[in-house]
Amino acid sequence: MNELSQKLKSAMEAIRSGIPDADLIRDAEHISERYRNISDGHGQLVTTGREAIAYMMARMPATYGAACRVLTELAETVEPPRTVLDVGAGTGAVAFAALSVFEPAEIRCLERERFMLSAGQTLTKEMGEEKRVSWQMGDVLHTEELPRADLVTAGYMLGEIAAEQRMQVTEKLFSAAETLVLIEPGTPRSSGILREIREKMKNRAFVLAPCPGEDCLMTGGDWCHFSVRVARSQLQKKLKGGDAPYEDEKYSYLVLAHRPGNICRARVLRHPEIEKGRITVTLCTKDGITRKGINKKDPLWKWARKAKWGDLLSTSPKGQYAGGPDEERGKE
Repeated sequence: MNELSQKLKSAMEAIRSGIPDADLIRDAEHISERYRNISDGHGQLVTTGREAIAYMMARMPATYGAACRVLTELAETVEPPRTVLDVGAGTGAVAFAALSVFEPAEIRCLERERFMLSAGQTLTKEMGEEKRVSWQMGDVLHTEELPRADLVTAGYMLGEIAAEQRMQVTEKLFSAAETLVLIEPGTPRSSGILREIREKMKNRAFVLAPCPGEDCLMTGGDWCHFSVRVARSQLQKKLKGGDAPYEDEKYSYLVLAHRPGNICRARVLRHPEIEKGRITVTLCTKDGITRKGINKKDPLWKWARKAKWGDLLSTSPKGQYAGGPDEERGKE
């Protein structure tokens, strides 16, 4: 289960200290209602400092958890970035995930809503990270050129931008980055947005993740998305209106780079099917989507017993390619 770093958790509790739970719950409901009525980013999501804190308490764990999972995998592919630019930073979930995973020398956060930016700045101060994490008010739509960074991130932002402006924003983000990470909700709409971006960028960018191949091979009613389980505090249970000690955050993502580096041979789609003496995994490979049955004699058995939806599978412990039952063995 993914959890906030202890430093971040303590900072969040310090900021919300003294605010009655009932007020935060009411503010969170107002934000949710406002979000449903905002179209393509037109309108202000958070209108007070207390609402920004309510938003932070409600959404930070899930957004942070999704970002941590994406960035932890990326850490096995790219050199640790010295500089990070987080665009549309909100209250800092993706930026703080990058801080935890990579420990870069510098993170710049760009956010257009002043109450969100203020909450992010306060979190940064409470964490004692002012030297590494800086905040700037700005809207990517109205910024001619972004500062360059080894890693540029944009979490839960592109879906809030008007369709006719998304590619312009994506190109601006990509031009500033060595590696670009885009994270969106795990909905058919958001997955479709990332798929369209991927298609339009294919002659300019290399796809590092999540796909093994050059093109997305999902068809019909399927869409590319994953899930991460995150812990809930007592307050978050109230904010979410549920008693479960965890929530499953569904997310879609795309990683683009100027240089090749995709190490994905196969990725687990959906939860593995577990039977007595056999585990069946659905894999996305460079040649298509396939189902692979794994029994106790298979060298992948130990891996399969722990495999989760979204896990990456490259080679087995013996170096055999495990992309599917009809794949060529031992091919690199």
